[in-house]
Amino acid sequence: MSDQQEGAAARYAAYRRGREHPVFHEFAGLYDFGLDDFQVRACHELEEGRGVLVAAPTGSGKTIVGEFAVHLALAGGRKCFYTTPIKALSNQKYHDLVQRYGADRVGLLTGDNTVNGEAPVVVMTTEVLRNMLYAGSRTLSGLGFVVMDEVHYLADRSRGAVWEEVIIHLPESVAVVSLSATVSNAEEFGEWLATVRGEVTTIVEEQRPVPLYQHVLQGRRLHDLFADTEELAQAGFAQEGARVNPQLMRLARDDWASSRMGDRRDKKGQRGRGHRPQGRRPHLASRHEVVDRLEREGLLPAIVFIFSRVGCDAAVTQCLQANLRLTTPQERDEIFAFVEERCRHLPEEDLHVLGYHEFLDGLTRGVAAHHAGMLPTFKECVEELFLRGLCRVVFATETLALGINMPARTVVLERLSKWNGEAHVALTPGEYTQLTGRAGRRGLDVEGHGVVLWEPGMNPKEVAGLASTRTYPLRSSFRPSYNMAVNLVHQFGRERARELLESSFAQFQADKAVVGMARQLRKSEDALDGYVEAAHCHLGDFMEYARLRRRLSEVEKDAARARRTDRRGEVIASLRALRPGDVIEVPAGKFSGLAVVVDPGSAGEEPRPYVLTVGRQARRLNLADFPTPVAAMTRMKVPKSFSGRNPQMRRDLAAALAARGSSLRPPSGGGRAHPDDRRGPGGTDPEADRIRVELRAHPCHACPEREEHARWAERWFKLDRDTRTLRRRVDQRTNTIARQFDRVCEVLEALEYLDGDEVTVRGRHLRRIYSDMDLVASEAIRTGLWSGLDPSELAAVLSALVFEARRPDDARAPRIPGGRVADALRDLVHLWSELEALERDHRLDFLREPDAGFAWAAHRWAEGDELDDVLGVVDLAAGDFVRWMKQLLDLALQVADAAAGTPLRDVARETADRLRRGVVAYSSVSGV
Repeated sequence: MSDQQEGAAARYAAYRRGREHPVFHEFAGLYDFGLDDFQVRACHELEEGRGVLVAAPTGSGKTIVGEFAVHLALAGGRKCFYTTPIKALSNQKYHDLVQRYGADRVGLLTGDNTVNGEAPVVVMTTEVLRNMLYAGSRTLSGLGFVVMDEVHYLADRSRGAVWEEVIIHLPESVAVVSLSATVSNAEEFGEWLATVRGEVTTIVEEQRPVPLYQHVLQGRRLHDLFADTEELAQAGFAQEGARVNPQLMRLARDDWASSRMGDRRDKKGQRGRGHRPQGRRPHLASRHEVVDRLEREGLLPAIVFIFSRVGCDAAVTQCLQANLRLTTPQERDEIFAFVEERCRHLPEEDLHVLGYHEFLDGLTRGVAAHHAGMLPTFKECVEELFLRGLCRVVFATETLALGINMPARTVVLERLSKWNGEAHVALTPGEYTQLTGRAGRRGLDVEGHGVVLWEPGMNPKEVAGLASTRTYPLRSSFRPSYNMAVNLVHQFGRERARELLESSFAQFQADKAVVGMARQLRKSEDALDGYVEAAHCHLGDFMEYARLRRRLSEVEKDAARARRTDRRGEVIASLRALRPGDVIEVPAGKFSGLAVVVDPGSAGEEPRPYVLTVGRQARRLNLADFPTPVAAMTRMKVPKSFSGRNPQMRRDLAAALAARGSSLRPPSGGGRAHPDDRRGPGGTDPEADRIRVELRAHPCHACPEREEHARWAERWFKLDRDTRTLRRRVDQRTNTIARQFDRVCEVLEALEYLDGDEVTVRGRHLRRIYSDMDLVASEAIRTGLWSGLDPSELAAVLSALVFEARRPDDARAPRIPGGRVADALRDLVHLWSELEALERDHRLDFLREPDAGFAWAAHRWAEGDELDDVLGVVDLAAGDFVRWMKQLLDLALQVADAAAGTPLRDVARETADRLRRGVVAYSSVSGV
């Protein structure tokens, strides 16, 4: 075929494609690059009338599919809602769509902002759409497409249920475009979507658009993680068992040898002197050295994940102290002008307390922090300047990895563990993939780089395991709430609402697990029949005989436990009888022998005497050191000023003890076995004796194959126990969501919020409150708990329903306003305790205890105090303060809505107006 003929064939093929998918053909022409196959497939499916689930790596361009849904809606005269999990993402997407389609065709609804809400294309948070569905908003009229960006958020414990609510309750005529990170069970999720939404095509893209190279940075040396790094980088992940770089393994061995040698020297008290270790301890790079190395390697811009807010701020400070500069004079001027313009609305008097000048100094040098404790405006500046390539290094917590569009050339992980609110835990393979997945900017970088910083004791094989495991399953966090229950019953009635909840992804996953368990249950039941047959005895019923044997074993174990309990009681009683100065014989343990009691330690549930032994050991003992009761052999004087930390005092008292003990003889029975211990295993227990008689009289007792039959019987008993456990699990997982919904409805009926299929007048308050503490707030409105409070006082009391301390174990008593606020908070806790008891009766655990830790700040802010004064009293970062204040503002508006027709409505509205000022008001409209 000639070149002319080939050209004609290509033009005809393009013409045919344009005829088959004309809207997509027009849409693709808006881009100056060709779209990938997975993007084309997904767009074609949408144009053909099907919903899609697109699961693809970060930075692969899956949002193009969402943008095509917008284009398709506008071309067909329908509406499209573009939902995102967080307000920052909504703002970002709003600006992108306005640039393409114009401000008159695009709106924004985030709770904070309402811009052109009736536009054909509206960007919103997922919660806003959920609330519209429950309210039956007229804005839903003409809706053709809903894009659910970052749909894997439905695994989020606190907010994930909202995604499922939206997917379940959207009208059938709406096509859902679900965009997800790469998850290992995308097909399962797609299968569920198809069951609740009709035709849905699942498209999984594994290939990264930019190769990802994995490294370990040790000191100033950058090592490849894998031996065959070139081949593995193309996939973006390694197959399990991929060969680790031998250099790294040698480094790990040197590190181990050095630490072992150091431990030996320390034990000998040489503290760094003596022989040098055979291995050389790897150098650990400082933060500014890491940045310097990345710059020299051409690996900027970079995101360095530190997993600590304090650590992020400290990293910026360290870079500034090292006089690090990553920008040119022209770039510094551009950054300065941008930040000044973006922050011009911030109150001048607040700039110092917000750390504005330090923030600006770091940014003009090309470095910044990014974490939830920062003011939203500051975070937006960092994001925008990073995207422009002016901010070169961002030190971030892992929250940055969740959705914000900030791809980098390099991602650095300072540690492979993080604080989860309760303990330091290792990163999961899914978290590692999500974090390093940001490396490599499509269209800007030919390769991305994931870098792990070396730390003492690091095992390169474990790092390789994180980088080569693709297990990141999506797990539903769905559960029915009180607000959800009254809204569903109001719209559909109780039975239909129950059916809808049974179609949740949570129940779908539970049911799939039940299928496998039920199959295993059938196998186990068949095996049980086989074991009974194998244990058959021609002399009689061997299973009956086997049950007698097991019963005898249980009786003997119960008797032994009873003896141990009796002994424990005797030991505790003997220890409680001890007094300071008693000389005793410690019967067992590392400190056995003669000792004098310094402190009986009998205040707790288990006495723990503090003693000094003849070997000069001052220790607090426990029950393990006293297998038998102990008695005082004699008494001696112990100085009141005695301190176990004073070597001279220990020597003097031990010498006196040795002198006194030389003439002593152990008390009778001390340290010897208890008489019960010398009894036979059955003792003289009448129940055991009776069973032994039955056993000897049973026909199977004389069977020559008795022990062989017994082995099969024991297998039967073990499998029977496992089978019963499995059967319980099957029962528990069947209709779990519906049964939980029933319990929620029972609580609401007890409170007279529901009457069968009807939502009562009381229940209507609850329909308007979407807080985690919805029922507490509703009951407080119903009972008039907040009547008589002024706007500032109401702000303080409402804050207890939104605020949660970052560290739940913080025992410091919060500062709270007195008078009516203190009384109302006390009444609120009492109301919560009554509701919590009602929940307990119905096996529910939804409502947490109110937290007054933000009450003082809320009260003073509503009173008009300056930000500096408020933050000076509460231990909160500016970003945390703004976030809690915005949540409080949302709740105040919900209370005003729920309290329609009462004086509380006006007070709650005034509360919201007072809170919406200064940095709180500016953060609500920033960038719009």
